[in-house]
Amino acid sequence: MKSGDVEMAKSNKEMLVASIEKEIRYISAIIKHKGREILNNYPITPPQFDALQWLLEEGDMTIGELSNKMFLAFSTTTDLVDRMEKNKLLVRVKDEKDRRVVRIHLLEEGKRIIDEVIEKRQNYLGSILSNYSEEETELLNIQMLKLHQEMKED
Repeated sequence: MKSGDVEMAKSNKEMLVASIEKEIRYISAIIKHKGREILNNYPITPPQFDALQWLLEEGDMTIGELSNKMFLAFSTTTDLVDRMEKNKLLVRVKDEKDRRVVRIHLLEEGKRIIDEVIEKRQNYLGSILSNYSEEETELLNIQMLKLHQEMKED
């Protein structure tokens, strides 16, 4: 390959990377906007949704652990948990092995809300993907999983 060909290939790759980054950013913004539209029908805020989703996916955790996952200050997470506990979405539970440790436990109402919101988000995405063939949908899923795995390992 000639040096001009290498530069053109590199330039093309850089353009593709820039395009992919832009599209992911735009898709993320649309999903975030649609998610907030869906949340308007529920008595929780987007940060509360994020916290409940972490608890559903990862199980009981301390406020410190949740703070780290959400990239929030400990005090902000404490306020968030206080409001959700008041609304009976979660409860603080003393750790069975170490009574000094307090874990946050997702209650049924919190789980119900998360399940409903996620189902509505999946229905939205399903309606968008209805224009894709099954093969295109599978290929998109494979590529998304691969990209996610690469990013997690980085």
